[in-house]
Formats: sequence, C-alpha cells, structure tokens
Amino acid sequence: MSTSNQRRAERKRASANAIVTDVISGLPIGHLGNLSSTGMLLISAQAPRSEALYQVSMILPGAGRLLAQSQPIEVGIQEQWHESAASSGQIWAGYRIVAITDADAARIEGWLAQD
Repeated sequence: MSTSNQRRAERKRASANAIVTDVISGLPIGHLGNLSSTGMLLISAQAPRSEALYQVSMILPGAGRLLAQSQPIEVGIQEQWHESAASSGQIWAGYRIVAITDADAARIEGWLAQD
C-alpha cells in the first residue's frame, strides 16, 4: 500500500514556524509542516532513523488565543517515511502518532477545526 493511500485523516498545514522538540534530548528535531489527528509532517535538517520512536513536544501555531491551547502538547510519534525536500539541506518526514493523552488529542482536534 502506498503512503498516500494510508492517509485517513485530514491534515492542516501549520501557518507558523512551530518547533517540535525531542523531549528526551531537549533538542529541536524539526518544525511542523502539517498535522492531523493521527500524524504529522516534520521538516528538519537531519533524516530520522527509519521507524524510530520519538517523544516530542510542540506548541500549536496560532493557538495562543486560548491559554489552555498555548501549553505544549506532548505526543509519541513513529517515523513512517522520509525524503529530501526540494530545498537543499531539508528533509521531509512523515510520522504516525502512537501515544497521546485524551486531553492533548482534544486540543489537536480543536486546533484542526479552527479556520
């Protein structure tokens, strides 16, 4: 099955430069390209390990209007694919969300519903 056929959830493009940070190392691993309720696209300088698991934290772009939404969201993600981007030195990587609290999942759903 191709990657495009595996997408089931609508994705929303991130309008700002939302940095996604590895919770374990404390280092940024990339910035959010788009997000759905089940996965995300990250744009980074380094390729992730194939099928690697990461615990990451991010603040949703444009979510500062509501204090509860401006708090970091923490999710467990697993790399599904990655490839070189058109821009030199950038890697696009698709991740599946494998662990998330109900509260953070609801916050993502709320963000996805915003215009």
